[in-house]
Amino acid sequence: MKPGYLPIEDHGIIGDLHTVALVGVDGTIDWCCLPRFDAPSVFGSLLDADRGGSFSVTVRDAERTKQMYMPDSNVLLTRFLGQDSVAELYDFMVPDHPSCPASGTRQIVREVRVLRGRAVIDVCCRPAFDYGRAPHTVTPVRGAGVVFAGPAGFLVLRSSVPLEPGEDGSARATVTLEPGQSLELAAQWDGAGAVREGVVRPLDCAEATRLLDKTLQYWDGWLRQSQYRGRYREVVERSALALKLLVYQPTGALVAAATTSLPEAPGGGRNWDYRYTWVRDAAFTLYALMRLGFTEEAAAFIDWLHQRCAQAPPGTGLQVLYGIDGRPDLPETVLEHFCGYNGARPVRIGNAAAGQTQLDIHGELMDSVYLYNKHAEPISYELWEALARQLDWLQKNWEEPDDGIWETRGGRQRFTYSALMTWVAFERAMRIARHRGMPAPVEQWRDTAAAAYRFVQDRCWSPELGAYCQYPDSPTLDASLLVMPLVKFSGPKDPRFLSTVRRIEGELVSDSLVHRYRTDGSDGLDGGEGTFNLCSFWYVEALARSGRIGEARYVFEKMITHANHLGLYAEEIGPAGEALGNFPQAFTHLALISAATNLDRALATHHGPAARHWHTG
Repeated sequence: MKPGYLPIEDHGIIGDLHTVALVGVDGTIDWCCLPRFDAPSVFGSLLDADRGGSFSVTVRDAERTKQMYMPDSNVLLTRFLGQDSVAELYDFMVPDHPSCPASGTRQIVREVRVLRGRAVIDVCCRPAFDYGRAPHTVTPVRGAGVVFAGPAGFLVLRSSVPLEPGEDGSARATVTLEPGQSLELAAQWDGAGAVREGVVRPLDCAEATRLLDKTLQYWDGWLRQSQYRGRYREVVERSALALKLLVYQPTGALVAAATTSLPEAPGGGRNWDYRYTWVRDAAFTLYALMRLGFTEEAAAFIDWLHQRCAQAPPGTGLQVLYGIDGRPDLPETVLEHFCGYNGARPVRIGNAAAGQTQLDIHGELMDSVYLYNKHAEPISYELWEALARQLDWLQKNWEEPDDGIWETRGGRQRFTYSALMTWVAFERAMRIARHRGMPAPVEQWRDTAAAAYRFVQDRCWSPELGAYCQYPDSPTLDASLLVMPLVKFSGPKDPRFLSTVRRIEGELVSDSLVHRYRTDGSDGLDGGEGTFNLCSFWYVEALARSGRIGEARYVFEKMITHANHLGLYAEEIGPAGEALGNFPQAFTHLALISAATNLDRALATHHGPAARHWHTG
């Protein structure tokens, strides 16, 4: 690990439903895009320790640090422990929600409290606007604050102690605190309300405490909606809180992850920008949150989805991903001046996958709409008509090769998973039509669903492999096919499915962790990758549904140990158990929720000895 880079897993996140900030165990904010997820970074030292900018609060002579979330919240507490002192750093952003007064502006609040002994606190705020490409000025203002002004906006740093401008474009302070004393800081984006005639509105302990209380009340009230009462409540609720932080409140869109270009292999080049909304990820998340009782988020996503369907040009399918505001154009470029996380290049912004064809998204989408219509609220006629147009497009195009769920760049194929999800799309649409009496070409849909089903069984089953393969005549196994019983395509004890699971275990499972597929270069990408957390949780469900409940419990609880100290996951796990890929990853947390709820159900109904024995391979 190069100097200046914390391991990916050594971070927590805070957020306000517009954006998030990553906070390291050392008290440094090394990633934050303002004013929203997909805006240029203001603090980006996660991707370039020298040029990226950061906001650090450190305690001298602290020998250890510990992090935790305040109970039932996304308020992060970092404890600095020394021989003679103990200090605590509270980090949070006030959620932008009508139920949370004092919201409406993007600000990071940081408060240090000294509990024992005398503590020397060092503060350094050094923003780097526009991914470190734009210069800025630093102007001290009366009232204990500074204004960082860049071409696209300004950042106001309010403080309870005087701040001194640094020659490197920073603002700094060193203060000694006694037990019971505190230091308050608030970094506010375009904080016009904080500056009046050259004076910064003072920040004191009372205001910081009021904002903290409002934030804690919001998160506690939100989490109380959860209906999960199973044995894995702590990890499920932490996953729900993480997913909520990845929702962009103004539109209901959900980003796949909060970061860009964190590598899938140390020093590798599989570095992608995940700060956008994948239809697949958002549909799965709707399902996960709805299962826990969070219907407000599901309704917001349905509205977002309706707009995307309505805006799709006639005769076209949905895009794979969109901007959080619904924009379709997300050109992929490289930040040549950034050296990348721990030297991993390239650093990308935008994502060329927006131009890919991934037929499977219609299946995940219709599955989630079916569940929303059944368990939340009946969908509108207008949405039904918009979805029917998408199904009409799918009916005409499902037999074409596509780029697949894993967004490979090695050429299009007729991927098994895409055909499987084509069957799901039409099967769920027929269910909605029957249940609601909606007008629909049911006979055509039935024929297409049957054709997709037969394609998977006749063309994608490999007698030589004894498994379903990635695409017809392919020698490659694909862990995405673990979902077959989850989506009701096959029974969990169907001989072909059980044989596929055994083959996946022999080739893709390592120490209970699951690779997506073997990366041999045929996917058009260089380098390898870690095991894929989403697939590991799908493996748990496959085991539980097929009756291997003890093994499922063992693999699930082992997966829990791969979370970081705060219960958060990146996209992948490396050979030494390190986090790899963008962080935190929505797909991982929604798959955890699904696996936990299904494993709970299996454990509750199974009383045989298999529930007490576990797999040790």
